[in-house]
Amino acid sequence: MAFHITIGHYVAGTSSIHKLDPRTKILASLVLMVSAFFIQTPIQLVFGLICAALLSRAAQIPARTLFDSIKPLIGMLLALGLINMLMIHRGEVLFTWGIITITSEGIRVALLYSLRMIVAIVAASLLLVSTTPTQLTDAFDALLAPLGSLGLPAHELAMVFSLMLRFIPILADEANAIMDAQAIRAASMHEGSVLKRIKSCIPVIIALLASALRHANGLARSLDARCYEGGAARSHWHPLAYKKRDALAWGITLMYCLVLGILARY
Repeated sequence: MAFHITIGHYVAGTSSIHKLDPRTKILASLVLMVSAFFIQTPIQLVFGLICAALLSRAAQIPARTLFDSIKPLIGMLLALGLINMLMIHRGEVLFTWGIITITSEGIRVALLYSLRMIVAIVAASLLLVSTTPTQLTDAFDALLAPLGSLGLPAHELAMVFSLMLRFIPILADEANAIMDAQAIRAASMHEGSVLKRIKSCIPVIIALLASALRHANGLARSLDARCYEGGAARSHWHPLAYKKRDALAWGITLMYCLVLGILARY
């Protein structure tokens, strides 16, 4: 069973979203993700989904690429909806069988909570597919710099975040290769009892852990060869600079939050 993870994969483009300052994209995406958890009514949900679709259109990201970036989380959304549907017993009873009771309120909450997560996931996905890892590192470094006076290693944290984004797809591809190699050797992970399937995952996990350690060692040696020092002052080839389009983006973000708050009354 191969799985494909596109988290951390940058999609080159010249859209208005791509041209925004990465600091603006990070903070605006954070606002959109947090605001998604305040969606409580169907009209707010419809408004949030429409805005998410418009953002995807503005970023000129193919629908297939965007879907691939959120596909690994679909199972989590389905599980979240199922739990809400079975645990909430308020409202009109629509179906009952033994200890299972499904009500109108349970279905409403299941759909609302699951679908509003899509708004947050799309906001995070658009940030990652429209911003290079280098831009993300520079932006986080700049945003966390004021905390350096408190002893927080801002640059090191930004570097770790950037490396995490780079290595997630690499490790996912290696996991696919390891599972394909296991399948060629007739070591199926999809046959037998649950215990047998769990045991068949152990060789894959060990091989993947060894691969991750090998990458970490190679990365450490590369940094040493380049005389990398975390606290050293560095210049940037492309300095970050706010422009008029960033102010416009903030205006649109604040307008979105305002409209979302107004719709909460309906």
